[in-house]
Amino acid sequence: MTAKTELLPCVEVGPKTGAKAAVIWMHGLGADGHDFEPVVPQLGLDPRAAVRFVFPHAPAIPVTLNGGYVMPAWYDIKDADLKNRHDEAGIRESARRIEALIAREIERGVPARKIVLAGFSQGGAMAVHVALRHAQPLAGLVALSTYLVCGDKVDAELNSANRGIAVFAAHGTQDPMVRYERGTALRDKLAALGCDMTWREYPMPHAVCLEEIVEIGAWLRARLGS
Repeated sequence: MTAKTELLPCVEVGPKTGAKAAVIWMHGLGADGHDFEPVVPQLGLDPRAAVRFVFPHAPAIPVTLNGGYVMPAWYDIKDADLKNRHDEAGIRESARRIEALIAREIERGVPARKIVLAGFSQGGAMAVHVALRHAQPLAGLVALSTYLVCGDKVDAELNSANRGIAVFAAHGTQDPMVRYERGTALRDKLAALGCDMTWREYPMPHAVCLEEIVEIGAWLRARLGS
């Protein structure tokens, strides 16, 4: 019998009970679950949509690229070229723990078709990884300033339930950390997999901007209710 996965600690915004929809939003490397908490009021969602935002904290692990410094991270990064040397074991362990958060939302009464996975940078890579492999159709995927991990396995591991998943993907054209080309490569791969793509780019570095938040809000309203 498999032991139950320990749930990641999370920040939650929205209804504690009676939620009709949920957004599970993963932060970037070195941040924590509070990072995107202030964004929620700026999204302009109708309270009647009863959306619960779940912002998990990644575990603290040594990160090779940062000299082994221990920080919140979804997986180790060994190379500044994000195309290479992915920590597959770490990615799959974090994926398992994100899947446990999806399962908890379903247990709390939110159907999978009303759950969005979202993430920024390393957290966005995790959101993409999990959404494409999830066994039930999800409401959508928000992938911000991010890139594809385990890309050589995605064709074989793509679950048909989310082959046509709706995606909001965005990237800064001046991003020095996750290069713009990594973002467009992700966009092109998701489109090739049959995802329903909404792509935006902004003249910004590795960050989010108000225009982007407003557009994410409109995209979420279209999928989760006004």
